[in-house]
Amino acid sequence: MVAKSKKQKIARPKAETPQGFQDYFGETHKFRVQMMNDIAEVFNKFGFDPLETPAVEYLDSLGKFLPDLDRPNEGVFAWKDEEKWLSLRYDMTAPLARVAAQYRNTLPSPYRRYAMGPVWRNEKPGPGRFRQFYQCDADTVGSSNVAADAEMAVLTSEILDVMGMAKKDFLIKINNRKILDGILVVAGVLEEGNAESDSETRGAIFRAMDKLDRLGSKGVRQLLGKGRLDESGDYTKGAELTGSQIDPIMNFLELGNQSNTEILDKLRDLVAETDVGSEGVYELNEILDCINAQNSDMENFVIDTSIVRGLDYYTGPVLEAELTFEILDEKGRRKRFGSVAGGGRYDDLVKRFIGQKVPATGVSIGIDRLIAARESRQAEKIKVRGPVLVTVMDRHRMADYQKMVADLRKAGIKSEVFLGNARNFGKQLKYADTRNCPIAIIQGEEERNKGVVLIKDLELGSKISETASLDEWKSRDWQQEVRVENLISTIKEILAK
Repeated sequence: MVAKSKKQKIARPKAETPQGFQDYFGETHKFRVQMMNDIAEVFNKFGFDPLETPAVEYLDSLGKFLPDLDRPNEGVFAWKDEEKWLSLRYDMTAPLARVAAQYRNTLPSPYRRYAMGPVWRNEKPGPGRFRQFYQCDADTVGSSNVAADAEMAVLTSEILDVMGMAKKDFLIKINNRKILDGILVVAGVLEEGNAESDSETRGAIFRAMDKLDRLGSKGVRQLLGKGRLDESGDYTKGAELTGSQIDPIMNFLELGNQSNTEILDKLRDLVAETDVGSEGVYELNEILDCINAQNSDMENFVIDTSIVRGLDYYTGPVLEAELTFEILDEKGRRKRFGSVAGGGRYDDLVKRFIGQKVPATGVSIGIDRLIAARESRQAEKIKVRGPVLVTVMDRHRMADYQKMVADLRKAGIKSEVFLGNARNFGKQLKYADTRNCPIAIIQGEEERNKGVVLIKDLELGSKISETASLDEWKSRDWQQEVRVENLISTIKEILAK
């Protein structure tokens, strides 16, 4: 007798989102698209043209993450195609530099473009830190005029305003890489006219300065000097500067909590003996004048010498948009929301392709950060109005309901027929709530015979239920009976409210 073979266990894949990535469902996706459309309107109003580049670039075009013989995939998602490495783009600026070089003979100069879409970074994910996220960028290539830098600050402010951020809730912080180079010349770290000397030490200085918010002045001084031992026992090697070198850097870094005019005066004194530093102060003053000419309210635009992110990349003015309201972090501690946009002048990026300097400036806005900011200001996640729902009271009359929804759509009204199990009307209303439907349309046999439909204003009913008792809720006028021929006009009136 032959023994029965055991059934082989089927290996099934685990249904899970890859680490560092997210799924975007209806309301979040719709809101992101709406937000990007609103931002695109601002870009267009400022005279920027759209540009769409491939998600994939040659790795050696990217600049920041150049191929490494041992780690060619470091920082980016890359693969080899025949003899060349390809990579998913990690930002929108590197592809722009390639485009500016490739089409330099046909593009207008200056070239003003905006770009939107996902970017990918092969980095360790964490809370609020993803490997795929959305960016909206605007850049001007081919202009060395600091009015172009000022325009980026004004543009960013207007976008935050369009996104519903109150003036009191954000700051546009401005700094200039040239001033810091001047400070380093004064400190004896750099040579005048040779800002690229000792890039390793300069990078260590920038990294130390960037930790002012977290470590305070004492911690930054330690990192500028011999190094710092933290509470856990970890030791971070310092930039090895002397005390006389550290002092002017800290004087520069700690100029906060003063007016723009006061900071400019002190910066002039700090870098008076250097050409590059004096040029940086002059540019900051010009930028503020240009911003002031476009804005009656200057309170949101501040000089902040502690803004050093990207100073090893930027060549002149830099900006950062920070949301100043407080939120709770993952440990329940209160903290400022933080940065949602950043940018600056990068005159050396196109040079990598053509061997000559091409002035450029731009700003990059993080869509996912803005969505998180909007949600943090509300008790619930952002809801986008769903479709008008035509309920099904008689599943044998599906053609009638389909005709009704077709008429609504022809009139430009977003709508759908309930296509689930129609036997339970309560489930249909629950579905409408899940979809954030503003209106439910009901027509049973009785309504059909009378030539009417029942319209439930679900948004109004929800608002009434927040404060009214059950009896009051039932008695309030949040549902009405209308003639079929008046259905579309009534729906439009309700939606317009």
